[in-house]
Amino acid sequence: MDYDERSVRLFLRGYPGQFVSARVISRRLGGKRRYHEDPLWVVPILNRLVDKGVVETDAQGHFRLKKADPLDARKRTWLSPQVKRILERSAKDFAKVIKIDEDEEELA
Repeated sequence: MDYDERSVRLFLRGYPGQFVSARVISRRLGGKRRYHEDPLWVVPILNRLVDKGVVETDAQGHFRLKKADPLDARKRTWLSPQVKRILERSAKDFAKVIKIDEDEEELA
């Protein structure tokens, strides 16, 4: 990602869950001079971010960051085999919270 794409992402992080128009983004992000030269300078950058799947758009052409899947963090969580054994020996059911792979080899 280049500087402008990172700037747009950081700007949209300030508006969680809200759609923001391209004009507002270009005016607040680019400054007065850049906005007066080209009021829609940010549109190609936003279109690239939409293609990459980072930003989503609505029917009016406003943009927002895509919401992160709350299960994504859990999918990337890694447990050691020792922790896995401890959890399996306990009487509690952690299947809803932690995905335990059945096909991994047990350590002796």
